[in-house]
Amino acid sequence: MPGFFFPHNNMTELNGKEDCKLAEGKIHNKKQKAFGADLKNYLKCTVPHITSGIKTSNSRNVMLSAEEVMQWSQSLENLLASQSGQGVFREFLKSEFSEENIEFWLACEDYKKTKSDHLHGKAERIYEEFVQSDAVKQINIDYQMREATAKRTQDPTHTSFDEAQKTVYILMERDSYPRFLKSKAYLNLLNQLQNNTSK
Repeated sequence: MPGFFFPHNNMTELNGKEDCKLAEGKIHNKKQKAFGADLKNYLKCTVPHITSGIKTSNSRNVMLSAEEVMQWSQSLENLLASQSGQGVFREFLKSEFSEENIEFWLACEDYKKTKSDHLHGKAERIYEEFVQSDAVKQINIDYQMREATAKRTQDPTHTSFDEAQKTVYILMERDSYPRFLKSKAYLNLLNQLQNNTSK
């Protein structure tokens, strides 16, 4: 599978031939099931490491439809607006060793909703984790933006990370997102859901 790296220890996650047959649509009388069951089994068969990202706060009640997955292809904004889409895209980015981009973007979204009296602590954590030059999950921004963001976090406001977040969003939109739409993970998922719908 070109473009994907599968760590050896994740290959042991397969639950057996039964799950794969079901997920591949070989058992034709099965109806579309809950997102947490059939989709998870399907993804284990096609991309063994992707299922860890397919979690939502209400995973038992979430149904993923072919229509929703098709909407992901209309824009990165649509993809990121879907909690399921975020999970699938995050796993794709992990396969490309660039998951820090979506993690930073999500951290910024959360930061914007933070109460003013908690801004300083959160800004410091985001800066240390993603922005500073020796950050563990350093994002790809230029020196000037890194310095400007550092200054903004010293006296943080709700917009302190906006410029850096926009840069990372554009990077994902132009670089990773088009590859995601052509990936086997996305195309197989869409195909499976379309097959389930037509039964």
